[in-house]
Amino acid sequence: MNGAAMTAAEACGLMGVSRETRVRLEAYVAILCHWQRRINLVGTATLTDVWRRHILDCAQLARLVPPGCRRLVDLGSGAGLPGLVLAILGIDGVELVESDGRKAAFLHAAASAAGVQPAIHACRIQALPPAPADVVTARALAPLPRLLPMVAPLLAQGGRAILPKGATVAAELAQAAQQWHMWYTCHTSMTAAKGCLLVIERLHRETRL
Repeated sequence: MNGAAMTAAEACGLMGVSRETRVRLEAYVAILCHWQRRINLVGTATLTDVWRRHILDCAQLARLVPPGCRRLVDLGSGAGLPGLVLAILGIDGVELVESDGRKAAFLHAAASAAGVQPAIHACRIQALPPAPADVVTARALAPLPRLLPMVAPLLAQGGRAILPKGATVAAELAQAAQQWHMWYTCHTSMTAAKGCLLVIERLHRETRL
C-alpha cells in the first residue's frame, strides 16, 4: 500500500482502542523492533510501516471473533501475529503455538512487555493438547491445502477459522475444495488491496468412495 507510513495514533484511532491498550501495543512494537535485530521475526522492510502492516492488519481480525470465545489458538505465531495482538486487544483465551525456540522466547518476552498472559506452547502444532478451539487463526503459515489439515482437528463444533489471505486466495480455495467441504466468507482487508480475511466454518474432509 502506497503513501506515508501509518502512525500509532492513526492506527489506534482506526481500531478505537483505549489509551492503556495503545501503551501495550507500543510496548509490543518496541520489543518487536529490538528483537528483530537478532532474529528474523518479520520482513525487515515492513517495520517502516509496522502499525499498518502488522498491528492494524492483525487487529482487524478481532471484529470476526465471536462473542463468548473461550479458546483462540494461533498457529505458527512467530512474532505474535495475529495472536499476541489479539490478546493485547482483550480477546480471551488466546494460545500461541510456535515450535521455533527462539521465536517462542520472543513471545514470552513480548507478552511480558505488553502486560498480557496468553498461553504459549513451544511445540509443534500436532503436539497441542486435544481441546477444541472456538477460533483458530494462522497468518502467513501455509497455503490452504497444507493449512486445513492443521486447522480441522482443532476446531470445535460451530467454531471458525479466521485466516488472513492475499491475492492467491481464490486459487487456494479451488485447490482445497478438491479435498475439503467448507462454508466460508471472505471479508475485505483494511490494509491490503488484494488481501482478505477468510472465515471458514463447517469444515470437513471430502469422503471418496
